[in-house]
Amino acid sequence: MKVVLFCGGLGMRIRDNENVPKPMITIGYRPIVWHLMKYYAHFGIKDFILCLGYRADYIKNYFLTYNECVSNDFTLSEGGRKLELLKSDIGDWRITFVDTGLNSNIGQRLKAVEKHLAGEDVFLANYADGLTDLNLSEQMAHFLTHDKIASFVSVKPNLSFHLVNADEDGRVRTIEDIARSHLRINGGFFIFRRNIFDYMREGEELVREPFQRLVASDELLAYRYDGFWQAMDTFKDRQGLEQLYADGNAPWELWKDSDAGPAASQVDPLGIHSNASHDAHSLLRSGLRA
Repeated sequence: MKVVLFCGGLGMRIRDNENVPKPMITIGYRPIVWHLMKYYAHFGIKDFILCLGYRADYIKNYFLTYNECVSNDFTLSEGGRKLELLKSDIGDWRITFVDTGLNSNIGQRLKAVEKHLAGEDVFLANYADGLTDLNLSEQMAHFLTHDKIASFVSVKPNLSFHLVNADEDGRVRTIEDIARSHLRINGGFFIFRRNIFDYMREGEELVREPFQRLVASDELLAYRYDGFWQAMDTFKDRQGLEQLYADGNAPWELWKDSDAGPAASQVDPLGIHSNASHDAHSLLRSGLRA
């Protein structure tokens, strides 16, 4: 199974990183896109397609010159001549880098990598600027059970605004904290069947036109999740994520829980360990349309 990551954003609203593409803005030692890739790798999904745009060279060079020692323990001996990594991040990852245009929208970026998804009946996609502690296996099970074309995570907005209900004269009838309202937003973390491309037209934004066609065809799922989810859209958002990381309380680092148990490489997309992988793949196939 592959994950498409939309990495073309500029990150203009995060003030101190004007020359860095948004997915490469760091949390701790590593960029946010790395944290997201580690999240997917925890569930056994390690085949990534990066849709590049702004500063594609920056992203390519980061992985071309990747230093495992920055975020892993290691042993140095023989006066520095011998280096032994005690853990590895990306040794079993497969990453495809695709230039999808400087000013392309998300729909155009997805269409640009369609050929790299040949043979994938189901694939994942992500905005590459948000993190969560969502159990991906549960969203996948929900998706397969309902047999639809697309799914996204539906979350409560992490905003400080208030919703106002007023009459035509301006008299306020209700005022409510948006976080306590029934309002929910698209949190990304998409699951798609390959026939999502049948609902897309050239130049269209993914959520704007194709998703409306999916709604009309009753083919779109919103997976409700009320656990941790945070997008990094502003400098304040980044500060919040940095603080969680600095405090050793980063909810999205699910891979740390597996250090004492089965290795992440032994976990498949449905959360079933490799000794039962045949049954897992049979379950996955049974949920797909012919």
